Amino acid sequence: MYQELQKGWIEVITGPMFAGKSEELIRRLRTLSYAHKRIVSFKPAIDDRYDECKIASHDGEMFEAYAIHKAEEIYDYIDKTTDVVAIDEVQFFGDEVVALCNDLADKGIRVICAGLDLDFRGEPFGPMPRLLAVAEFVTKLSAACTICGCGATRTQRLIDGKPARRDDPVILVGANESYQARCRKHHVVPKGGK
Repeated sequence: MYQELQKGWIEVITGPMFAGKSEELIRRLRTLSYAHKRIVSFKPAIDDRYDECKIASHDGEMFEAYAIHKAEEIYDYIDKTTDVVAIDEVQFFGDEVVALCNDLADKGIRVICAGLDLDFRGEPFGPMPRLLAVAEFVTKLSAACTICGCGATRTQRLIDGKPARRDDPVILVGANESYQARCRKHHVVPKGGK
């Protein structure tokens, strides 16, 4: 699948929560580590659900990472020997992450990002639309809808067991206590207001 036509490129792993994005990212990084590639991985500092300094999947798989606040901090950790840069939960970074990924790929680095393509409202999440557009390779995963078991492509946010409202803040870090995977039919976002 990944013929090395050029030395650097961008890969994006995306889908809803509980689809296995971080698990797939970790799998790729482990495979590359067996090939003795120099890997530097990152995660947003706000995501400390399972570990402060590791990329972590919901099923407990982990990979060492630097917790950063801004995408530009990545430059502080890489050098000319870096083969691979991995970024988990990339949707939490601003639009500057797209230019950064392009710059790294242009420098011959393989960039692998994982993140939600849609927010809890079912709308494109942060920099993801642009990142998906410039990536050479995109893997879109799905989960199982917690209501009907069909393919889930959406993330349902729940507050006190009820669907979050459209006017709720976009960013709320959480796991199965706050979110469920849902299919298009069962994804619900009530309008805001009292």
